[in-house]
Amino acid sequence: MPIIKILPHAEYCPDGAELKAPAGTSICEALLDNGIAIEHACDQVCACTTCHVVVREGFASLSEMEEGEEDMLDRAWGLEPNSRLSCQAILGQKDVLVEIPKYSINHAKEKH
Repeated sequence: MPIIKILPHAEYCPDGAELKAPAGTSICEALLDNGIAIEHACDQVCACTTCHVVVREGFASLSEMEEGEEDMLDRAWGLEPNSRLSCQAILGQKDVLVEIPKYSINHAKEKH
């Protein structure tokens, strides 16, 4: 079972976190299932960028990015070459290290 390491984020996990999730799970699902309330305004259907993460390690082990995600990521704040929408990034067998960006373009936070 892969391990997701999350770098510290002032709002979502101030001390950082390390959690296990089964392969085939999206990063977003894994974070939410483990009490890390990452924004996901579109309910994980690849229609916004609020769940944007930067994958610092393990990028190649994630599911391949589809065109819809690529198009949506163009709108994300702080886009980097190893950015993914966490709702679309499906875990493989290897561990990943992710960073939740400081900002998102969500104008009204949802309380999910």
